[in-house]
Amino acid sequence: MILYLHGFRSSPLSMKSRLLAARMDALGLAAQWVAPQLPASPKAAIALALSLVQDCPAEELSIIGSSLGGYYATWLAERLGCRAVLLNPATAPLKDLDKHVGVTTEYHSDKPFEFKREYIAELGQLAVPAISQPRRYFLLAATGDEVLDYRDMVAHYPGARQQVIVGSDHGIAEFADHAAAVLAFCGVADAPR
Repeated sequence: MILYLHGFRSSPLSMKSRLLAARMDALGLAAQWVAPQLPASPKAAIALALSLVQDCPAEELSIIGSSLGGYYATWLAERLGCRAVLLNPATAPLKDLDKHVGVTTEYHSDKPFEFKREYIAELGQLAVPAISQPRRYFLLAATGDEVLDYRDMVAHYPGARQQVIVGSDHGIAEFADHAAAVLAFCGVADAPR
């Protein structure tokens, strides 16, 4: 099973999520792909993620997290002992999210998105100061990320498999070039290109 966790204000309609879902479908593995719409509350997002994977053994579970979803994926991988792929992950979101308190919309729709001040404390409870088993992690970080500093990402995942993309952006515009490697790390062989 692969659980995909999108980033802040994003959704399962993001380019990366849709691309990976289409590849899983093409392989006849659509039933093993789960990409929920995460609530704004980090506590509720983690509760939802845990409920979706509660019956999946750790060795059969991979979590792919993008941006804030990478922060969640790291906490979940440490707790559950599964693999995690991190796509331009947030490593210290507490310093950046205060300016986002309030109501806005999701990126892929006009749905309201409310980020409350108390959610920042919820994020703090999910901090992972250091990963315990680097071999379970695959980091994809872009030097051109305009939102997060790739150097923080590289430093936060020492010893993990790391692919640093020179240039690119926060959304990893050329993600299609890396999707097969991401799925292979998750245990999906022969991913179509």
